[in-house]
Amino acid sequence: MRSKKYQELENKEVNAEVAGEDVTTTKTEGNAQGSDSIMEWVKGAAIAIVIAVAILQFIKPTVVQQHSMEPNFHTNDYLFISKQAYKLFRGTPQLGDVIVFATDMKTTEGENKLLIKRVIGVPGDEISIYAGKVYVNGQEIDDSYTKDMTTPGDIDKLVVPSDTVFCLGDNRRISVDSRDESVGLISYDSILGKVIFRLLPMDKMGVIKNPYDED
Repeated sequence: MRSKKYQELENKEVNAEVAGEDVTTTKTEGNAQGSDSIMEWVKGAAIAIVIAVAILQFIKPTVVQQHSMEPNFHTNDYLFISKQAYKLFRGTPQLGDVIVFATDMKTTEGENKLLIKRVIGVPGDEISIYAGKVYVNGQEIDDSYTKDMTTPGDIDKLVVPSDTVFCLGDNRRISVDSRDESVGLISYDSILGKVIFRLLPMDKMGVIKNPYDED
């Protein structure tokens, strides 16, 4: 028979082995949980990237850098453009829409300059400007939303061709727009999208309204 002391030592060794197995098991479970957490984070990050890419197919952010659209848009306004407004949704530019488009003018980096302007004439419209007023199809249009409520320049019965628009800035004394040969009529192909929302500044956050839409 084994001595009592020997049995006590044997019991201690067994207990130690079991305790060791418990520790080992706990550590393995901890590693598995850590791996699961990393995988969940990777999945979450991947999903976020996919969503961001998908959103960017429809929405493009832009920042106003000039004064030609004052008093309605100011330098550093942060805007969202609907890239599919006139493509996927089969819409066409309308009087009063604010659009961003590419021009043949160059930036200091040699890239095509982007401009933000308001659509005043659509295909088939007849545009005239004289005595500080703008006429579309013979009717004077409302310019109360513009900075000075006057439009310099002279245009006599310009008919807007198909697939183009005639655009003006809201600050018409300084705006370089369709009145200027460097810009001219804007082709549909050069339009990046329609400005639909202002994110910043916070006190002006909201959907961009068309001044010609009926309330």
